[in-house]
Amino acid sequence: MKKLKIDFVDFWPGFNKTDNYFYRLLNNHYNVVIDEKPELIFYSSFGYNYLNYNCKRIFYTGENRRPDFTSSDFSFSFDYNTNKRHFRLPLYSIYIDDYKMHDALLSKISENEARRIWDSKTKFCCMIVSNPKAKKRIDFFKNLSKIKHVDSGGAVLNNIGGRVKDKIDFIKDYKFVFAFENAMYDGYTTEKILEPLLVNSIPIYWGNNLLANDFNSEKYIHYNDFLSEDLLIEKLLKIDGNPELAINMLKAPVFSKNRLTIEKEKEQVLCHIINTIESKRKPIAQTYKKYLHNMKLFINRLKKSRYNVLKKTE
Repeated sequence: MKKLKIDFVDFWPGFNKTDNYFYRLLNNHYNVVIDEKPELIFYSSFGYNYLNYNCKRIFYTGENRRPDFTSSDFSFSFDYNTNKRHFRLPLYSIYIDDYKMHDALLSKISENEARRIWDSKTKFCCMIVSNPKAKKRIDFFKNLSKIKHVDSGGAVLNNIGGRVKDKIDFIKDYKFVFAFENAMYDGYTTEKILEPLLVNSIPIYWGNNLLANDFNSEKYIHYNDFLSEDLLIEKLLKIDGNPELAINMLKAPVFSKNRLTIEKEKEQVLCHIINTIESKRKPIAQTYKKYLHNMKLFINRLKKSRYNVLKKTE
């Protein structure tokens, strides 16, 4: 196989350069080598080291950030962006692959199995939140807790005597699990909905209004489908008191019929990467767009520094 020198920069702490979604895909097609002088870099949104590279660049983010096409030759994000140099690849897709969830999420559940699973769930609802600014989650937790006890196993509003060490192991005993994103934006879907689905709990979701494009709407409770939190709570209590409703939800497929299969999605991602690698087009870091991008960064930093100075003097 052809040798390909790549590197990964500006990814989250703990990111493994030789065991990740993109490396595994490419390693099936090339002899991939992590090199300080790469032909291609993948970069994310946790720094600016990518500016030091004049080779081809592919941007990936699982955060609520838009791609900047003045800095990348191709971009992957959750965004519904029609630019020909972009492909929608939400964080949950990476999560499925990295944590080998694929088979578990696609397995069919019989009625008897669904009944057994639901009967084994001895607790009502839980939340695991470490972000104290997550107002929507916190407010709903307080409102639901007035009606029926909700366990909180994170750093925020913890009521179980300490933070849980294993989230998946903790949530498996609960009928309902909070699955609220950190922000609301069309297409922005992280791992939060996957975790309860993996253990056959019912997610209470808030965030991406287009979630039904990806996930079967019969499989979760969407906060924004209700005119009020009272109606949402009424729905939860109805399911809690009627096992047949819950069993039907557990039996439903995880993904929307319209969604690409995980394998087809991987094929398309690999195709875009190969096309970027093998394109004769000059890397964007070697064109005038590099200067446009650097100027944008300079202006944004200047605005932030002025804002911080004003904030301190108020």
